[in-house]
This record gives sequence, structure tokens and C-alpha cells, in this order.
Amino acid sequence: MSPVAIGFASLGAVLVLLALRTPIGVALGLTSFVGIGLLRGFPVAVGTLRSMPFEFAANWELSAIPMFLLMGAVVYHSGVSESLFRAARLWLGRLPGGLAVATNFACAGFAAASGSSIATSAAMGRIAIPEMVRQGYDKGLATGVVASAGTLGALIPPSILFILYGIFAEQSITKLLIAGIFPGLLTAVTYAGMILLRCSLVPGLAPKAAIVVDRAEKFRALAAVWPLLLLVLGIIGGLYSGVVTPTEAGAFGAVLAIVIVWLQGRMNWKVFRESVLEAASATSRLMFVAVGAILLTRFMALSGVPIFIGERMAQWAVDPLHLVIGASLIYVVLGMFLDPLGILLVTLPILLPLFAQLQLDLIWFGVLVVKYLEIGMLTPPVGFQVYIVKSIVGDEISLETIFKGVGWFLACEILVMTLLIAFPQISLFLPAQMN
Repeated sequence: MSPVAIGFASLGAVLVLLALRTPIGVALGLTSFVGIGLLRGFPVAVGTLRSMPFEFAANWELSAIPMFLLMGAVVYHSGVSESLFRAARLWLGRLPGGLAVATNFACAGFAAASGSSIATSAAMGRIAIPEMVRQGYDKGLATGVVASAGTLGALIPPSILFILYGIFAEQSITKLLIAGIFPGLLTAVTYAGMILLRCSLVPGLAPKAAIVVDRAEKFRALAAVWPLLLLVLGIIGGLYSGVVTPTEAGAFGAVLAIVIVWLQGRMNWKVFRESVLEAASATSRLMFVAVGAILLTRFMALSGVPIFIGERMAQWAVDPLHLVIGASLIYVVLGMFLDPLGILLVTLPILLPLFAQLQLDLIWFGVLVVKYLEIGMLTPPVGFQVYIVKSIVGDEISLETIFKGVGWFLACEILVMTLLIAFPQISLFLPAQMN
């Protein structure tokens, strides 16, 4: 077999292994090891396996990942999300679908503090879904908004996916994180607009909540959100101003979260212990997958697959729009079946050279990639965020009902992606100001 044929056969093997629920790191690493052995001999493969993990793990920028994970875990386990939802409910609850709108923006706020889609949906789902169901909200709407708005954790900084993309694409992580702000806000506003429109046209979806409070109580609830606001502004402001690097911002955010939670009297040994263990466990899983992806990147370069695909796609992708559409189709289809991190690390070695060849902005491409990974977390049959919500509601709400509820938010994503592709400056405006 030719090197290119071995490369394509190995990619097929990776997809088969992932479809069989093989751990992502094992699928990527094992396939790459065998592929490099076939191309260069197994002594070379062993040498690569010996040196590459250390070279990757020694990357200083990667230390931001456990810090951001620790920050999110502290915020999650300390129960800060409850005050955020209460404030949003009091201020927005009287609008059509007000509790769903409040949940949407509370998810956006919590995502900005946790950086985790899973933590966002898990935290807000336990608080918001029972409240909406108790008020007579349509169950599809109640669960759909939590699953969909939870994905904003992958886009609004801090974002682990942006950090990994920046390392693999050799792009500024700071600019990537800042580039996610406007697309994240655009997504949240689009979701809110859809909820308001649907609930205005079909009032039965969301009966108006009987929330009678005076203005003073509303402002007291709003004042209780200051810790989260301080944390978000501290991280984003530090990144945007250049005072801190992404790595420093991770450590700063983790320390700031611990201090804020301690000042609120919510920090104890149990919260600290659970947060550290969760951050360490999540970091280990991410690093294991990333090492496998590094091996795959090296193997793909040796096989010549990226060059082969680039030469073939160059025949029809001379128009950047065609290339973006082609990449979009790839991410949408893979998102239906594979894990977001696996998709990111499998596709980048192939697509990045193509975008670089056409001189397309790789910061903009990074935003599109993370958005498509968000969408993949909602699309059936895998729909990871949907299963997170299902684990919260148990047998009370069927999986089919949740997927139907998410469908309206996926329709919003079509509009959002169209705008992001047609107007790259939505993503690039803030990073450009940093220059």
C-alpha cells in the first residue's frame, strides 16, 4: 500500500474505533502508532511514542487547561449558579417565556465563569428545569433551552476547545478566546428572540409566571450576582487588555474564584476537595486524548494525506466559500456521531493546511469550528448535551421530547452560522482591536 492509502485506511480505522466507543485517546494513539510503524518501521514508532507525549505535555500554554477547569469546578460545586438564576428569573420572569429567557442568559453567564458546557447544563438543569415545569412550561422548551444554552460554555471564554485549537493551529489563544465573545452573545440573543417569538405566538408553551416582587428585591437579587460578574470581567478584561496571558488568566481565574467563594462563606473542605479532584480528572482525560491527537498529526504528515486532500480539494475549493461550506458539512455530519474533542483533533490536521493555503483567517475558522462542535453536542443520535439533561430529569421527560425541544434552537444555529460566515468581522472585530 502507498503511504496515502495507509493514511486513509488509518482514518477509517479511527472512525470505526470511535463508533465502537473505544476511548478517543486509545483510538487515535493506537492507530497512529501502527501507521507510523508501517510507514517508517516500528523502532521509529516506538521512538515517537517515547518523545512526543513529553514534548506536548511540556507546552507551557497547556497549564491554562487545569486552571480553567479548577475555576469552573469551584463555581459549580459552591452553588454560585443559584443566585445567577434567581436574579435572571426576577428580572425576566414576566416576559413571554420569561423563565426560559432567564435560563438562557443565566446559562450564558455561568458558561463565562465555568468554561464547561457539561457543568453549565448540569448546574442550570437542576435549578431551572423543575422551576419551569412547576410553572406549566412545555417540557420540550424547558429542557431544550438548558441543553442548548449550555453549549455556550464551549464558546464564551474561557474555552478549553479554543485553547486546544490555538495550540494545534499555532494561533493566538488570547485572540481566539476574545473572538468567541460576540458569537457567544449573538447565539444567546438569537435563542432569546426565538423563545420570545414562540411564546408570544403560542402562549400555552409558557404560562406567565406569577412573580410579584418590588424593585428593591430585584436589585438585591442582582447585587448577589457581583461575584460572578467580577470573575468574568476579571478574566476577559485581563485578556483583552493584555495584562495577563491565557495561561496567567487561568491561574488568576482559579484563585479569584476560590477567593470569591471563600468571601461568600461557601468555601469548605468538601467543595475544595471535590473541585480539585474533578479538575484533575478532567485534565487527565483531556491530555490523554490530546497526546493521541498529536501522534495522529505526526502520522498524517508522514503519510501525505493532508497534501493529497489539499491537491484534490484545490480543484474545486478555489473559492473560499466553497471550502467553508465543505468544512461545514464535514463538521455537521461528524457531529452527529462523534465526540466534540475527537472531531476537533481528527479534522484539524487535514483542514488547517487547506485554509492556510487559501489564506483564510484561522482565528475566524476557529470560531466556526467551535460553533459546529457546539451544534454537534445537540444533534441526534449522539447529542451529548441532550443526554446530560436526560440524566437530570430521569424518566419524567422522554429523550424524544428533549430532542424536539432542541430542534428549535438548532434552527437558530442556522441563522447564527449564516451570519458568522457572511460577516467574519463579528468574530474578528474584538481581536483586531487588540492589535
